[in-house]
Amino acid sequence: MTTAEYNSTVDQYSDNVYRFILKHIKDKDKARDIVQDTWEKMWLKVEEITAEKARSYLFTAAYRTMIDLIRKDSKLGKYEEATVAKKMTTANNYTDLQEILHKAIEKLPEIQKSVVLLRDYEGYSYEEIGQITGLSEAQVKVYIFRARQFLKAELGSMEAVL
Repeated sequence: MTTAEYNSTVDQYSDNVYRFILKHIKDKDKARDIVQDTWEKMWLKVEEITAEKARSYLFTAAYRTMIDLIRKDSKLGKYEEATVAKKMTTANNYTDLQEILHKAIEKLPEIQKSVVLLRDYEGYSYEEIGQITGLSEAQVKVYIFRARQFLKAELGSMEAVL
């Protein structure tokens, strides 16, 4: 891949990778760090990657970098767990359907969340998702099916939500 192709890839996919990572970890700073690390990894292998495979490599590297960070953070614990819990003062009145959907997606196991976001938000094929996550195409389909079943049960009918 040439420098011009690399720069074009950065321009074309930076926002998509950032949104994908941000939907998972809900921390803008960590998402930016992951995206930056991903671009660095890609730059270090720029001569080995073809322009046609850049998108796939990029999302695969971002996904794996995110998983590494999640594993590292799970071992460290969270600051909120060490402090006194705040009282809940908000009511469960929802006005934003997108917020409801995001909360339901957050309840999914990590792998199901990843495959659903790659398929439904980013538009990847089953085969591409398998390459990114290291799963077989059949496993990807099963995880997407299970995730959608969970979301359907979690959200219920749209009339109940509204």
